[in-house]
This record gives sequence, structure tokens and C-alpha cells, in this order.
Amino acid sequence: MDSSAQSPESPPSIVVGVDSSEPSELAARWAGRTASQRGWRLRIVHGYNLAAARTLTGVYYQMERPVLEAAYRRGNDCVEHARSLALQIAPSLKVETELSDAEPARLLVEESASAELTVIGASGEGSTLAHLGSTLLAVTSHGHGKVVVVRGHGPESGMGRERPVVVGLDGTSASHAAAAAAFAEADLMRAPLVALHAWHDLRFHWFAGMPEIVDDPDIAAAAEAQLSEWLAEWTEKYPDVEVINKIYLAGPDLHLIDWSKSAQLVVVGSRGRGGFHGLLMGSTSNIIVQRAHCPVLVAHQT
Repeated sequence: MDSSAQSPESPPSIVVGVDSSEPSELAARWAGRTASQRGWRLRIVHGYNLAAARTLTGVYYQMERPVLEAAYRRGNDCVEHARSLALQIAPSLKVETELSDAEPARLLVEESASAELTVIGASGEGSTLAHLGSTLLAVTSHGHGKVVVVRGHGPESGMGRERPVVVGLDGTSASHAAAAAAFAEADLMRAPLVALHAWHDLRFHWFAGMPEIVDDPDIAAAAEAQLSEWLAEWTEKYPDVEVINKIYLAGPDLHLIDWSKSAQLVVVGSRGRGGFHGLLMGSTSNIIVQRAHCPVLVAHQT
């Protein structure tokens, strides 16, 4: 099933990957509301993983057809349920659906190449990497453009113009992509933007039981000047976005998680100063995706 045909004049699209889980329902609602507010298209996709379904039957080839038919029916139910959830929020929303036999992560990574936003749901607070799921980790690490991981407790969670968009910046090229995405989102949401910078990734309480053992006003002033320099390009491009600079000496992940309690969106780069070899998403970004209290946008460099 594919209703993705579009003309060159078609508005941007939000792609949301769905399954039968509660986080997937939250993602469908968030994507539907966001698409409606922006006048964009919503594209709902599900990969029922034909290869894995065939592997499940093993040598029992007699079972292959009923297993594949069941996988197809379940996938169709997933996209239709997500469609109904989105239309409950925005009845006039233009919704496209695709049911694919591809592996879910591969499908979403491919879809992200042509989407304005790619959306996927995450499990509840305190999830570990093991519990986030291979699909989510693959899409946030290898997806294109902007990938939103929906966290919270419902479509209204984290929404509201009084709530800021929060972005973590460290001066890397990934940080530049995060700033671009954050300003664009704040402008679309008509929300203030909190730009957060910590001059070091370390958590000093590991050493002395204190969150910030270094308290030097010269360091703070230099960091403030550096942050303003990083933001200059974007404040000029988005003059209507109110920007609030926040400087911390250390622990960017802890501060971003704290800010996520009052934010409608947290934006991070796909890799910053603390990136691990072999994992395209940096350590701070990983922690935020795991533990934030609101949706998290992972901005990939284009």
C-alpha cells in the first residue's frame, strides 16, 4: 500500500514510523498535530520485515503463507490505527500511508531522505539503550535530516508556545546542524529558544561530589561570547525568535535533561565532542534520547 504520489508543489511531509506500541501511538498523535499546525502532509509507514517473518517459519514451509499473511494484516492494522489517531486530532489532515515488507529501520532511514521530519516513538522515562530498540537507535544514528523521538505522556506533552525549544551547542559541525534545526523549529512553533552550552562534557561530581567545582567568571564570560558568536548567523536569519543563552561549566546532558522538563522540544546534534567510534550519535545525544521528558530532535548534517 503506497499513497505517496505527489507533485513538485506538494507541501513538506512528516514521516512517522508506527507499530502496535503505545509510544507509536504518541508519535502518530504528535506527528499528526505538528503536520496539521504547519500545513504539511503526514506520511505513516510500517515495515513488517518480510525476511524476518520468513525466518520465523524456518523449515516449516507450510506455515510461511499464514505467517506472512498475519504479518501483513498486523501491519495494515498498525497504519490504519495510526491514521485514525492522527485524523482524530486533525480531521482535515492530508495523510498518506505505506505498508512495506522492508525491515523497519531500513525503511525509515530511506524515508527520512525526503522528509522534513522523521518521527518515531520511544519508551517511557529512564529507558536504557537496550530498551530503546534497534529501530530507534538505527534511525537516530543513520537517518537523514531531522529525526524526532517522541517522549512524554501524550500529544499535549511538552506543547505550548510558552514552553521553549532548547538546543545544546558545542561548536562542532553537528552543533551547527542542531542550531539550524532549533531556530527553524522555534520559528515555526513561535516559541522562545534556549541555547545551552557547557564548556566541558565532564560531570565534576564524579571527582568531588559537586556538580561544578570550577567557578571562574572569566571562563563563563568567554563561553558566553563564544556562544553568541555561534548564534550570530541564526539570530540574523530569525530575528523574531527570542533567544536565551545559558552557560554551564560542565554536564551538558544533565542540564539538557533538566530543561526538558519545561521544554516542548530539545534539539541535539547527531555527534558532538563526545561521540563514540562506531556510533554516529554522540554520547550526550544518546543520553538525551534515553532520558528527556519531552520530544527530542536529532539533527543530522546535510
